[in-house]
Parts: sequence; structure tokens; C-alpha cells
Amino acid sequence: MRIFTVFPLLLIPVAVYNIIALSGKEFASTAYVRSRMDQDFLAVPMASEAVWHVTPGHALIALTILLLFFELLKSTGFGRAAVMNHAFSMVLFIVCLVEFLMFPAFATSVFFLIMMMCLLDVMAGFMVTIASARRDFGMVESFAD
Repeated sequence: MRIFTVFPLLLIPVAVYNIIALSGKEFASTAYVRSRMDQDFLAVPMASEAVWHVTPGHALIALTILLLFFELLKSTGFGRAAVMNHAFSMVLFIVCLVEFLMFPAFATSVFFLIMMMCLLDVMAGFMVTIASARRDFGMVESFAD
């Protein structure tokens, strides 16, 4: 179970996007990936008699938001596992940034939003760690007085 505390959960949607982007053609074009992400795969009838069409892109963003919530909860942890999680989150964001900038298949709004959520995970992890370190440092100073 410790492996779930070390590796970032946002690796899951990034891996899913990589599989979708690279499964059809090696280094697929943006248009190819967008066409795969924009196809309806689920139609949900609503009470208003409208039909809600869900695409793989929508589902992937929803999954990423859900996993970001759990990542933010994990960022409040401390110890060696939390530090390793922050480091792996930073590596994941850098990989996403390189993919977004260098490969056409990753230049989509869906991947951009996933990359931004990876950045938020990194920033939240470091901010929570710094805030808790300040609080702990403040507690040490108050005991010294």
C-alpha cells in the first residue's frame, strides 16, 4: 500500500492519454487524437429530456479532477514518502510539459488541462510542506521562550 503514497495518482490519466495518443499511430497528429477524444462513448438521458454526451476527453478530465482531489489530500502528509511523492509529481509535470511542447499528439486542450492539474499538484505539495514547516518552526521557537 505504501506504493500508492509515493507515486502520484495523476500518473494514471497521463498514462491513459499516452496510450490513446500513441496506440493508433506512432507520434500521431493533433487532429487524430482530437478525433479520438471527441467521439461520444456514452449518452446519458437527463430528466429535462436532453441527452448528455460524454466523450473520452471529458471522462479523462473528470478522472483527473477526482485523482487531483486525492493527491491534494496526500500532500498534507509528511515524511520520506511525502517528499518522494512531491519529487515524482515534479518529474511527472516535467514529462507532461515536454510532451505538450514537443509532440503534436499532446497539443490538445484535454492534455493541457491534465498538465495544469499536474502543476497544481506540484505547487500544492510544496506549499503545504512549506506551511507545515513554518508552523513546526514556530512551535519550536515558542518552546524556546
